[in-house]
Amino acid sequence: MSAPGGSTQAARIAKGKADAERLFPLLKEKFAAAVIEENLEGIDPWLVVDAAVFLDICRHLNEDAAFDCDFLSLISTVDYLPKDASEDASEDAGRVEVVYFFESTTKRHRLCVKVKLPRDNPSIPSVESIWKTANWHEREAFDLMGIHFEGHPNLVRILCAEDWVGHPLRKDYVFPERVNGIKNIVY
Repeated sequence: MSAPGGSTQAARIAKGKADAERLFPLLKEKFAAAVIEENLEGIDPWLVVDAAVFLDICRHLNEDAAFDCDFLSLISTVDYLPKDASEDASEDAGRVEVVYFFESTTKRHRLCVKVKLPRDNPSIPSVESIWKTANWHEREAFDLMGIHFEGHPNLVRILCAEDWVGHPLRKDYVFPERVNGIKNIVY
């Protein structure tokens, strides 16, 4: 079934892959040591980059004419619990990923970039100074997942009460029986 404008899922996948095949090499040429992983499959091909160089990569995506990423459409997060001792010990010991979708409204392409962080005290530079849309996205990720965005101008809770304890989208979060003396009903 076609979406509005005649675009199909297959066409979107093909466009995403073509954009990635054209743009990923440019980014890898400039930041070769910082690109940790690459995936060209699926709807949104992605790169995993080193958190230490992430802010430089973001500035480049925004300022370089080949990318012209003038819009940050989404910041999302994924929580990966540590593996059980019974599972393959070579797997990550647990992490959170911050997933960014950068778009160019003029060149009509988008890039998905991921950053892997440790579950304990995850921290990454804020990109709010580059894309103002990051302000609320970063506050939501801070509030619900506990990710600290260094340099954010107002990193406070946005959905939970100021005195809320913990981060409710973490997979190991335990919902309290009572909040401020009121029984918490979890459906």
